[in-house]
Formats: sequence, C-alpha cells, structure tokens
Amino acid sequence: MTKKLFRIATITYIITLGAVLGAGLFAGAVVAPTIFHSELLLGGELLSNFQEGLIMTVNFQKLGFVVNFMIFFILFYEATKWKAFESDRWTLISAFLVVATGLMFTSYYIPDIIEMQLAGETMTQSDAFLNTHKGSEINFKIFSFAILALLILNLKKALR
Repeated sequence: MTKKLFRIATITYIITLGAVLGAGLFAGAVVAPTIFHSELLLGGELLSNFQEGLIMTVNFQKLGFVVNFMIFFILFYEATKWKAFESDRWTLISAFLVVATGLMFTSYYIPDIIEMQLAGETMTQSDAFLNTHKGSEINFKIFSFAILALLILNLKKALR
C-alpha cells in the first residue's frame, strides 16, 4: 500500500513540476509580450507601460501562489526521498535551486516590485526598479532551468 501511495505521489510530483514549468514559461513567453504590446491588439495605445506592468504584476502574483505550493511539495517529496536514501546529489542541488529561487521570486522580487509600483510611475523608471526587474528575470530563468533539471532527474528515476 505504501509503495502504491508513493507511486501516486511521484506521478503527481512530476505532473506538478511540469505544470509549474509550463505556467512560468507561458507567463514569460506569451502573456508578458501580449500585455506589453497591447496596442497591437487594441488598435492603439489604451494603456501606458506602467499600467501594463501593473497587470503583469498581478499575473506574477498569482503565479507566485502556485510556486509557493510547489516549493512545499518539493520540500516534502525530496525530504521523504532523502530519508529513504533514494536521493542523489544532482536532485538535491536542483531541488535547492528551485526552492531558493522560488522563494526569492515570491518573497523578495514580487513584493519589492509591488512596493516600487505603489510609489508611482516615476519610481518604475528608476535604475533601482530596472535592476530589480532584471534580477527577477534572471532569477526566474534559473528557477525554470532548475525545475527542468529536477523534472528530468525525477522522470529518469521514475522510468527505471
């Protein structure tokens, strides 16, 4: 019974990793360019870049809830695997990177960007905002690659 339950948890874990990776890639590759180029769809500039940024922030806030759920799932699943001596170095490194960058994204970058947006449009044009935003993009890329690595490593183990 326990082995069957853990097999279900493994399948759910792999699907969750893939879903969060897909959601992150979709947000960055499809949603962001669509929102920040809304004038192409609407036939004219109805929203300012600042307003488009506010909309994008809401999208990433909602994605942050999913990321936080996945972080707890990773901690639980990988700790269980580690305790059973079924974990390897690369899986632990990938899991650490996902957890660390995921928490940085949801607990540092998103709140900092929101705080700067609340300070007004001129703040979002400052070097501080641009550097924070660039840092969040780099962080999210590391997060995505670490999820991909964790997904591949767990798929490899599950398909043995």
